[in-house]
Amino acid sequence: MLNNPTKFLFFMTLISGTMISVSANSWFGAWMGLEINLLSFIPLMTNTKNLLSTEASLKYFLTQALASATLLFTVIIAALMFNTSGSLLMESTFMSILISSSLLLKMGAAPFHFWFPGVMEGLNWMNGLMLMTWQKIAPLMLLSYNLSMSVFTSIIIALSVLVGSLGGFNQTSLRKVLAYSSINHLGWLIAAMGVGENLWYLYFSVYSFLSMAIIFMMNTFKLFHVKQIFSLNYINPVTKFALFITLLSLGGLPPFLGFLPKWIIIQSMTQSGMIFLVSIMVIMTLITLFYYLRTSFGAFMLTYAEPTWNYLYAPNNTTNLVALILSACSTFGLIFCATLFSVI
Repeated sequence: MLNNPTKFLFFMTLISGTMISVSANSWFGAWMGLEINLLSFIPLMTNTKNLLSTEASLKYFLTQALASATLLFTVIIAALMFNTSGSLLMESTFMSILISSSLLLKMGAAPFHFWFPGVMEGLNWMNGLMLMTWQKIAPLMLLSYNLSMSVFTSIIIALSVLVGSLGGFNQTSLRKVLAYSSINHLGWLIAAMGVGENLWYLYFSVYSFLSMAIIFMMNTFKLFHVKQIFSLNYINPVTKFALFITLLSLGGLPPFLGFLPKWIIIQSMTQSGMIFLVSIMVIMTLITLFYYLRTSFGAFMLTYAEPTWNYLYAPNNTTNLVALILSACSTFGLIFCATLFSVI
């Protein structure tokens, strides 16, 4: 992408759009940044050799345009009502829900997730990584200005973890599995946002790092479907192990780095008295872990083979080294952080 001047230009405007939204001091400025971001991402998505990418870009444009229009009209109506009636409590609550809904639609949280798996399926891995991480920064930051723990927020959190867990059950496409995993993580992100301002920064950073590590390996080995993982006999067993360890870390298995932000959120929510909600979140995350473990166990134990003549097609040693470094950070990150905190 960086070799293509046009795509590089759109990539830079994509970044600047997010920065405008995050640093805006008015809702109009934030909306403008979101629009720049949207119109920069669509040319990056399209690929003339892949019809699915055209369909994905059209789906993405329609849903994002609907969300942007809802956000803009809600903000204008709220400003007019504030000037005329002094912003009654019921009206401000309704407007707050409308603004939150438009931002939730932008990032793909349940029950506004209908577009997200379909768009992910039509993208290549690098665009999918941008959609799962960078494209969520501006809506999440704007949502954090407007969010408070209420019945509406609790319903969104519960639906996101529920849809994210159950939606990935019968999927054979790895991109859709990661899309539903992203919806599940959005539930945790919104919960972190409701409990404490800084918690969601930590969660999003860890989630972005783990997503980058997994997508780097899947892009390198050209993996798109679950059945391809079972036939990865040409991959070095250590690299294969690294891939699944990072996948389990993304699911939040306790000895790994992905459990650290979940651990902090569970503790904070328990101290705040949200026992029922956090119980739903933990149970649903265990379901996500179940199908990660099912895939990992099958690839390790049931269909494992090591024919030496296929190693000629293996990626170079640099790729294996980067995969191992990313996996090591994922594996020993929690132990390092716990040791560091205890020393401090």
